[in-house]
Amino acid sequence: MLRRASCAFGALALKGLCAESDRDRTGPGGEPRIPVRPVRAKRVIFLCMSGGPAHLDTFDYKPQTGKKKHPGSAFDFRQHGESGLWISDLLPHTARHADKLCVLNGMYADTGNHAQSFLQLHTGEKLRKRPSMGAWINYGLGTENQDLPGFISMNTSKPSVYASAFLPSAYQGTPIGVNGENMSTATLGNIRSDHLDLPAKRRQLDLVQAMNREHRVSRPEDPHLEGAIQSMELGFRMQTAGPDLMDLGRESRHTLERYRVGFKQSVGTCRPTDFGRQCLLARRFAEAGVRFIEVNHGGWDQHKNHRRDLKANCESTDAPIAALLEDLEQRGMLEDTLVVWGGEFGRPGLTPDDGKDQTGHNAKGFTFWLAGGGAKRGFVHGRTDDTGSRAVEGKMHFRDLHATILHMMGLDHQHLAFRHEGRDHRLTGPEEARVVTDILA
Repeated sequence: MLRRASCAFGALALKGLCAESDRDRTGPGGEPRIPVRPVRAKRVIFLCMSGGPAHLDTFDYKPQTGKKKHPGSAFDFRQHGESGLWISDLLPHTARHADKLCVLNGMYADTGNHAQSFLQLHTGEKLRKRPSMGAWINYGLGTENQDLPGFISMNTSKPSVYASAFLPSAYQGTPIGVNGENMSTATLGNIRSDHLDLPAKRRQLDLVQAMNREHRVSRPEDPHLEGAIQSMELGFRMQTAGPDLMDLGRESRHTLERYRVGFKQSVGTCRPTDFGRQCLLARRFAEAGVRFIEVNHGGWDQHKNHRRDLKANCESTDAPIAALLEDLEQRGMLEDTLVVWGGEFGRPGLTPDDGKDQTGHNAKGFTFWLAGGGAKRGFVHGRTDDTGSRAVEGKMHFRDLHATILHMMGLDHQHLAFRHEGRDHRLTGPEEARVVTDILA
């Protein structure tokens, strides 16, 4: 009717809206996109501390007890908030939000090797290529904003962080800033270009998509082809929404200072990253409806000069994380935004009189923390032994963490599956995984 009434643009808009409505309900393979459980969190912000932050010097306090000195916390700790959470003096800004945190001191993983444990943290598998957690959530729930990706990964150096693997490519994360690139110069793939105006770009894309759809007729069972078609459509829509969203020029000077945008590290030798800008962009992406946002800070692989370099990393990340938690709370978003902090493993403590100031890897016991999204506030779950070397109570494997995050998002980890190579695959894998209900509010 609109076409016959010479309202061609209205017809095109209506067609697009109808298509978007269909994509909201189902994905390329017709899979349901409706949570099967009550929803506690609508989105996730994952603060990934790559390299393995030292749990004993951040959130797992192990004071020296008895006559014999043992590996323990190398920095002073204090209790904070009404909950009395023990938090290192290296994190004074995060400590102000102690009553928002759910600290998981009983985390453990399968291996102390960086590459394998980092892969398992993100995909559930330590050896084989599998979809990342963000891709699984994007696959299970879809995006809340049709003009933006459902999954964004910032400052990443490993494609495994945002890979969709055998899932359709439409669910792959969109990387922004690679290998420590300054986020002030990174864009959503330089999506805004001026060589053509938008109507001309639309006609150009329509020609390409017509060929793609003709090719799809001969391969109707190929979800990756359909995913590529959807990705190209998303890329076109992002040209209007993406650049403005990443422009921090409208943020107040006070906000930029709170997030330490442009912050210059004053201690240590770790290469600084623009972590504050990442956290501020994460807040903006969350407000705009991006489902899963990963923020990456590297340089936590501290063997020698442990005290100096740990202090530098905490100085870079502490204030931006606190600003993010504060803004989410003030905007009423923390209730349905799950913030996750942690790395691929922890580190054993320093012996106070060893004089070497060095440490190693520890996958047998370490710390994560959650905030918002239905997690208990001001709560500690799990415990390591007196030296922090292994989890002994409230143990949580990465599989359990994945199952619990999916549960909080309204997804059942046992039923969120994709058929590949003759069998169903899941984020939590074939091994037993459990939802840790003790940490849910």
